[in-house]
Amino acid sequence: MTNSLRPHGYQRAPLPPAREAEPPPPTPHRDTAGHQTGPPTAPAKPEPKPKQRDAFFDNAKYLAIVLVAMGHAWEPLTDGSRTAEALYMTVYAFHMPAFILISGYFSRSFDMRPHRLRRLITGIAVPYLLFEVAYTFFKRWADDDPTYDFSLLDPWYLTWFLIALFVWRMTTPIWKIIRWPIPVSLAIATLASVSPDIGDDLDLQRVLQFLPFFVIGLHMKAEHFQRIRTPRTRLLALPVFAGALLFAYWAGPRMNSAWFYRRDSVQELAAPPWTGPVMTLALFGCSMVLVACFFAWVPRRRMWFTALGAGTLYGYLLHGFLAKGSRFWGWYDDYAWLHKPLGEIAVTLVAATVVTLLCTPPVQRLFRFAIEPKMEWAFRKDPGEQARSRSSAA
Repeated sequence: MTNSLRPHGYQRAPLPPAREAEPPPPTPHRDTAGHQTGPPTAPAKPEPKPKQRDAFFDNAKYLAIVLVAMGHAWEPLTDGSRTAEALYMTVYAFHMPAFILISGYFSRSFDMRPHRLRRLITGIAVPYLLFEVAYTFFKRWADDDPTYDFSLLDPWYLTWFLIALFVWRMTTPIWKIIRWPIPVSLAIATLASVSPDIGDDLDLQRVLQFLPFFVIGLHMKAEHFQRIRTPRTRLLALPVFAGALLFAYWAGPRMNSAWFYRRDSVQELAAPPWTGPVMTLALFGCSMVLVACFFAWVPRRRMWFTALGAGTLYGYLLHGFLAKGSRFWGWYDDYAWLHKPLGEIAVTLVAATVVTLLCTPPVQRLFRFAIEPKMEWAFRKDPGEQARSRSSAA
């Protein structure tokens, strides 16, 4: 879910290497009166083209955020509709793992250099603080709970992802140097699932239990995604998704969907301790299979929604106000027709439309001050950037 800093101006080109015979000086131009006007001006070099975004990843991020919004819209319907519950469980099995894996893939270049730390602060830490406060005020007003306390250490609703991404990215150098990063991250996730004393601070249960997907993304390469996006994989993905839906339809009344949130230990879910390792590994395997099937069907070419992939963090953070407000204001209770098949379809379409609109450029421009603030005033200029600026001005 960031823009790199650009040095001001252009550096001078280095002198060409010495040659055995220098070419003759350019013949000076003369105007019609015979006055010398100097050598001809060399044509200006074209400016380098900006780096092209990969349409595949923008498509994947947009489709994943649409599934996130749909899942939040389906949640109140799961008590009365087994079909909605099956869809809900299937989507929750892979939509956040896919999003986290992509986040890991784009964190591969992270290190502790100043400009990357500035982007970490402005692109993740500051939005977390602002939206944690905003959501608290929203709950006080919309839920008629004026005494609800502020807590920057206990993420509320969607903000857990920001604090998790901050922690994951800060630990990126560690996952790059250890020998078996994925098995180690799985071991940590398993231990977290049986550790009820972790508590709610920084939502560490989710941070640790979702960690393997971020680590996998860190160690993926472009060719890994190419291998997934084959005609054969797309054909296999169809029966896999169908099988997942059928299994979820069967398991819905028998299984606690809180397993998919990965925010609780087995003790908090009133399950035996041995189920922690079993469910952690089983859910990890199921999620990875469904993530691969999801990527197999993500379009590779530019689509009408490709440009919206750059604004998925806006859609993610902003749609939470409507998702929570619909519960606080009792919309699902006041309109019984929403629990009918046509109502469920309408809820799905509204969720997809709203999150799509929230990813659009006008919304990005309106809320950029909170989600992608520049904040140049808050940071010292690093020596490397100062040297580049002096060289450009010389």
